[in-house]
Amino acid sequence: MRAWNGPALLSFGFRPFFLFSAVWAVFSMLLWIATLSGALDLPTRFDPVSWHAHAFLFGYLNAVLAGFLLTAVPNWTGRLPLVGWPLFGLVALWIAGRVAVLVSAHLPPWAAALVDLSFTVVLGYVVLREIVAGKNWRNLIVLGLLATFTIANALFHIEAATGEFAARGAGLRLGLATAVMMIAVIGGRIIPSFTRNWMVQHNCQPLPVPPMQRFDKFLLLLTIAGLLIWVIAPELTLSALLLCTLGALHLVRLLRWKGYHTATEPLVWVLHISYAFIPAGALVLGMAILKGDGIAAAQHLWMVGGIGGMTLAVMTRATLGHTGQPLHANLLTVLIYCALFGSVMARFGADSFPVLTEVSGLLWLLSFGGFLWGYGPLLLRPRQAKV
Repeated sequence: MRAWNGPALLSFGFRPFFLFSAVWAVFSMLLWIATLSGALDLPTRFDPVSWHAHAFLFGYLNAVLAGFLLTAVPNWTGRLPLVGWPLFGLVALWIAGRVAVLVSAHLPPWAAALVDLSFTVVLGYVVLREIVAGKNWRNLIVLGLLATFTIANALFHIEAATGEFAARGAGLRLGLATAVMMIAVIGGRIIPSFTRNWMVQHNCQPLPVPPMQRFDKFLLLLTIAGLLIWVIAPELTLSALLLCTLGALHLVRLLRWKGYHTATEPLVWVLHISYAFIPAGALVLGMAILKGDGIAAAQHLWMVGGIGGMTLAVMTRATLGHTGQPLHANLLTVLIYCALFGSVMARFGADSFPVLTEVSGLLWLLSFGGFLWGYGPLLLRPRQAKV
């Protein structure tokens, strides 16, 4: 660790970014609910639905990615983490991006985009510098995914600036596909590893297959191809068939990790349930394309279930581990997970029962409000020494 005598919040990358990502998840949902009710007119150049999609996919997720990468990269490379005022500057840049997009109606279109995109560019530079210095070449794939995510965000801004409905555009599809690939790559490393460690401690058999076997590598390549075709031609029957195939194969991959043995430890089973929304989303989206409707609801299985669930799982586990707490989920943590998954299912059913849209939003607020209540203090105070 680097020497740092300032606020504990700036002593490690996960602290400010996990905290502010949850704050943004709550604040942006409150704005969205107020907008849906007609009580608020957002001062953004984006249409309300596109702003809502951007706020979650490129706002919330970027912060969680920053917290994860700034915490994981030092472990990957053996180098010291970013702390103190440089970390504060990166956080301030992310906040500036959120403000710029929110008030973009009062700014030139290029200004909001420039401020927003600069965050991932700077984050990418920091990650690249550490990977090169540590000669940790195997993790360049993560940097490539971050670069693709930045391109997707830029495309989203261009579509919104030219009057397109960006929430259904190629920028959102590319960003969502990249997020799914991140979960497939990173989740494919941590889920079987964490599951195996827990099962060994509790003498459970049979153990999960090790990460990144031939089947996994083949599936990741197929996932890249299938998602790319969906991004380019989302209405093709071929896209639908590939998505359904990917859904079935990712379900097989998940079953190979033996998550059904971990029902007594929420910190582990939440990873499996969150990953399950990747095959579920692919299957439902593929069928929705074939039917020609229900696409928005299907994509929410990926966005709220896969991305929301996996990020919340990582945020809770990493916060406990890096602040010296026992790696065990208490009742509040279980309620946080259940509220998030309830939000997913409510949003999935909202196309048939519109009242469920508000129910989904309220459950989302309960989930991330619960995270702030239970985990906010841990992120703000120094690490607890183990006795």
